[in-house]
Amino acid sequence: MRSILDRKVEGYISSLDGSPDPVRAGMEARAEETGFPIVGPQVGRLLGILARLAGAKRVLELGSGYGYSALWFARAFTDGGAVICTDLSEENRDAAQGFFRAAGLSHALSFNVGDALQFARTQAGPFDIVFNDIDKEDYPKTIDVALRLLRVGGLFITDNVLWSGKVADGRRPDAATAAIIEFNRMISSRADLETVILPVRDGVAVCQKVR
Repeated sequence: MRSILDRKVEGYISSLDGSPDPVRAGMEARAEETGFPIVGPQVGRLLGILARLAGAKRVLELGSGYGYSALWFARAFTDGGAVICTDLSEENRDAAQGFFRAAGLSHALSFNVGDALQFARTQAGPFDIVFNDIDKEDYPKTIDVALRLLRVGGLFITDNVLWSGKVADGRRPDAATAAIIEFNRMISSRADLETVILPVRDGVAVCQKVR
């Protein structure tokens, strides 16, 4: 992923982060060693803040990897709560369960192995937050699914919406970039969503369901 931030600014922000706790450090080391894409600590901290502000108790993730973003959500629960994760990989599920055990948060994790959208369509709301980080070509399909599940006032949060700046470079987009461009147009034009796109890391869209 090419940074959309000035390198000096990005380095300065990273320098303020401090030392991660052992569980988070292990998750970040795994990402570094394997090249696995995680949201990173700045987006993770944003997710935690938003979850606390929303008083979240039920979070559904569409695409979870091995639980890095889910850990930030789970640590934000103030009086119980659960995050439901989805991923195609049993290996990622097992890794997530191990990290959550080490963090003392096994009670806050439910993990489904399979297609995220298919699973979400079987779920009943209301959820306080739906977090979207699946294959980019499927981003437009997530909107109606998420809105059906969210309570009014709930948050639909999506990572990678600036896609290394490719959404704005003016070139003919590839399939993933075209899907993100369409997704951004859709969430910005709906009357039932209040939407802001934040240029944090690779771009984070925060939508509130307003009716």
